[in-house]
Amino acid sequence: MRIVLPGGSGDVGGVLCRAFAARGHELVVLSRGGRAEHARAVTWDARTLGPWAAELDGADVVINLAGRSVDCRYTAANRREILRSRVDSTRVLGEAIAACAHPPRVWLQASTATIYAHRYDADNDEATGRIGGVEPGAPSSWNFSIEVARAWERTLDEAPTPRTRKVKMRTAMVMSPDRGSIFDVLLGLVRRGLGGTVGDGRQYVSWIHDHDFVRAVDFLIEREELAGAVNLAAPGPLPYSEFMRALRAAAGVRSGLPATRWMLEIGTFFLRTESELVLKSRRVVPGRLLAAGFQFEHPAWPESARDLVGRWREARSNA
Repeated sequence: MRIVLPGGSGDVGGVLCRAFAARGHELVVLSRGGRAEHARAVTWDARTLGPWAAELDGADVVINLAGRSVDCRYTAANRREILRSRVDSTRVLGEAIAACAHPPRVWLQASTATIYAHRYDADNDEATGRIGGVEPGAPSSWNFSIEVARAWERTLDEAPTPRTRKVKMRTAMVMSPDRGSIFDVLLGLVRRGLGGTVGDGRQYVSWIHDHDFVRAVDFLIEREELAGAVNLAAPGPLPYSEFMRALRAAAGVRSGLPATRWMLEIGTFFLRTESELVLKSRRVVPGRLLAAGFQFEHPAWPESARDLVGRWREARSNA
C-alpha cells in the first residue's frame, strides 16, 4: 500500500511508520520540517495547497496526525496555534483529496478521546458517551480541548470527499516505550519516586498499547463498513491511582509520592503544561471496535505495563 501521513514525524507517527515500513509499505510523511524516519519526507506548510498535494493522488490511505502538541501552557497564542494547526491541516487535506483524479479510499483523521465528558459514573462509547463541555465539576478552562476536538471533527465532516471513506480516530494515550513518549514520561516519574496518586486518584485513565494501536489502524483501513467516530482505547480504563500502582509494580518501585491538586497546578505551571492532562477523568471504551470483532492483544493495563517496561529497558540497554 501507499500511505501518506501528514504530521507523521511525531511520536504516534513514528509508531505507525516503523510498523508500516517493516511490512514494506510505501510511506510518505508530510512534514513542515521536511524530515521523517522510515519514510520519504515531503515538505508542506499544513495550511495551503502546494506540490505536496500530488502525493495524495493514487495513494491508498491518508492518516492525518498533524497538529501542534497540547503539552504546553494554554496561553492565548498557544491556543490559537493548537486550534489553527488542526483545522487548517484538515481543511487543506480535504481540498487536496477533492481534487484528486484517483483519491485515497480511506482517510483516517486523528481526533482525541478528550472530546468526551469528564465523568466517573459510566463509560463513554461512541453510541452513548457524552460529549464534554457542560459537565459539573470540570473547570471551564477544560472546555478549550473539547472545542478544538469538535472543530477538528467538523472540518473533516465538511470536506467534500465523497469517494473517500472518512474515520475520526478518537484516540486515547498511545503507550509506547519510545523516548519522549507519554509512557516514557510517566515511567520517569515512577523511577524518581514521584509516581503516586495525583488529586484524589479517582480520575479514569484511558490508554492503548502501541501494538494494539497499530493493529486497530490496520483494522480501520480494511473494514469498509467503519466510518465516522471510532474510539481507539483499550477496553479497560482504570482510576489513576490503580494505573500508577500497576506501573510502579511493573517497574519494581514500591511507592510514589502523591501530589495534591494545588501541588500539581504549581508543578505543571513550571513544566509549561496543563493539569487537565492528568486530572480529567477520561473513561473511554472502544465500543465500535469491539462490536466489529476487533480483539485486543493487550486489553489490561498491568500486563501492558510489564510489557512496556521490559521493552523500555531493552531499548536503553541496547542503545
